[in-house]
Amino acid sequence: MNGVFTVAELDRQLGIPGVARVSEGNGGLARVQITGAFGEGEMYLHGAHVTSWKASGDDEVLFISTKSRWEEGQAIRGGIPICFPWFRGKSDNLHAPAHGFVRTKMWQLESIIENENGISLTMFTQSDEHTRKWWPGEFRLTHRATFGSELRLELVCMNTGTTPFRFEEALHTYNRIANIQDARLQGLDGVSYLDNTELNKVKTQRGDVTIASPTDSAYRNTQNEVDLLDPNMKRRIRLRKEHSLSTVVWNPWSEGAAHLQDLGDGEWRQFLCVEASNILDAAINLAPGQEHRMAALLTVED
Repeated sequence: MNGVFTVAELDRQLGIPGVARVSEGNGGLARVQITGAFGEGEMYLHGAHVTSWKASGDDEVLFISTKSRWEEGQAIRGGIPICFPWFRGKSDNLHAPAHGFVRTKMWQLESIIENENGISLTMFTQSDEHTRKWWPGEFRLTHRATFGSELRLELVCMNTGTTPFRFEEALHTYNRIANIQDARLQGLDGVSYLDNTELNKVKTQRGDVTIASPTDSAYRNTQNEVDLLDPNMKRRIRLRKEHSLSTVVWNPWSEGAAHLQDLGDGEWRQFLCVEASNILDAAINLAPGQEHRMAALLTVED
């Protein structure tokens, strides 16, 4: 459902025959399926969550857990969840939902537009009685995903209230890889980061990022592109970003995965999260009437 509209009504109003179709997906949740000369994609209204993208002739770029919960009130495990207005746990309320409340919220589908870059889906959500229980900010949050030979994501937050607020945000991208132990991340050499596995101890990256244990690192003052190299799949996933000053790298490893009931056995080996974000000291202050836009662009090369 999208407001008072059914999935069928949304498809009639906004779908593009042969290119973009609104349909029921896993768990009966509404989704938009994209097919074009450039490739394929999928985005759910639940959390405005991108769950699939592959350029023409290429393999799937995003990881989705085989045990993901597809139901209202639960976050989808994998794809690209949106973290807002806080990241990880809420510091002043241990009972608040991890990574904020928009990833488990039903968003509104605003438009589906075909252009020279591919197919752009725009969804939005805004403050209501439920969000005010956890956070006082009055906001409108828009997510625009453009599926083409590249995947471009834009997250725009507007302060619709009369008082300023401060928020964190992340596009929590689960990159699909063959084996975490063989993958490496380039572009962060020499960058200072906070290691959340050691109570946010300050460290400095030396060389490529490789994963050999539970990893939860927030790289600071990062605006440059980073490359995820997967020798087994013979590809490079490149993340470029705009108006993002932190990059999060996360994998739970076997220890953390054992506590995630919505992750299949051994599936922790099949992804590495590399996230455009503004968290911790890069959190955004937004005055009434102002808006902030963060963008992430994914490309795949052999």
